[in-house]
Amino acid sequence: MAGPLLRVAVINDFLHVFEPATDWSRLAGVATVDFFHDHLDSADKAAVRLAPYDIVVTERERTHFDAGLLERLPRLRLLVTTGTHNRYIDFAAAQRLNITVCKTEGILHAAPELAMTLMLALMRRVVIDNDSLRAGGWQTGLGRSLRGKTLGIVGLGVTGPQMVRLAEAFGMLTVAWSPHLTDERARAAGTRRVPFDELLTTADVVSVHMVLADSTRGLIGARELGLMKTDAYLVNTSRGALVDEPALIEALRERRIAGAGLDVYATEPLPKEHPLRGLNNVILTPHTGYVTDEQYALCFGQAVENILAFAAGQPVRVMTHT
Repeated sequence: MAGPLLRVAVINDFLHVFEPATDWSRLAGVATVDFFHDHLDSADKAAVRLAPYDIVVTERERTHFDAGLLERLPRLRLLVTTGTHNRYIDFAAAQRLNITVCKTEGILHAAPELAMTLMLALMRRVVIDNDSLRAGGWQTGLGRSLRGKTLGIVGLGVTGPQMVRLAEAFGMLTVAWSPHLTDERARAAGTRRVPFDELLTTADVVSVHMVLADSTRGLIGARELGLMKTDAYLVNTSRGALVDEPALIEALRERRIAGAGLDVYATEPLPKEHPLRGLNNVILTPHTGYVTDEQYALCFGQAVENILAFAAGQPVRVMTHT
């Protein structure tokens, strides 16, 4: 005789798009699914909401599943995160509490596409001119061509080499740096390794593509921003904490760099009164570098597969660390 149906909570669906992204009816007879569209911005809210559920599907790093929260979810047996890593999950605590954590695959070209979009929008004054036109004005200043400019790529792991190819299509030169980058790896990616300070002082655009870790937190701070050219731009589509946010705000306010294109922030969602919202030399997007229809179809399709496999006693895509 079949046991009771598993209860699944799918959380942080801000855009009401997780449900139509895939066929959740495949879970019929196995589980019931509830979708939640608000942001669980505290452990207390998350504990109250999720206590009745056996399975939680979370969107990347929107909710912290630390030991304190996991211990308050006595029914939780499976935690599914979209994407291939999640620094907001305490894996040691999950293992101790017998909670299986599973991941999904991801589409890797989405974030580099947004990084190039931000770069183009900054260099060609797209947002400023759009605002001028909507306010009844016309041209506001001279744009700059990407051809012949230098793109400095900070991090040459997964997305960095894609940035090399995209930049080359626009006739840009590229240089790259990361802590363990070798000349051979840089050449294989089609670029040139340079010291970090040289990248910062010579690049017309600095684009960040690093993984956040203790060693990379605050990688670009006041000193590094001070090395950049006054007409250079910073683009960050990786993690907000890679950049010292107060130092960046000060540099933008004082026009010590030309501007920035940001998709990620130290606190997300970005607080309503955050000073970045009031600066006219920064383009802001709401952590949507990876958010595309193709991405969600893949991630939530595999989330359903993960639940079915877990229910059958054969979990797939199991994670044991970030």
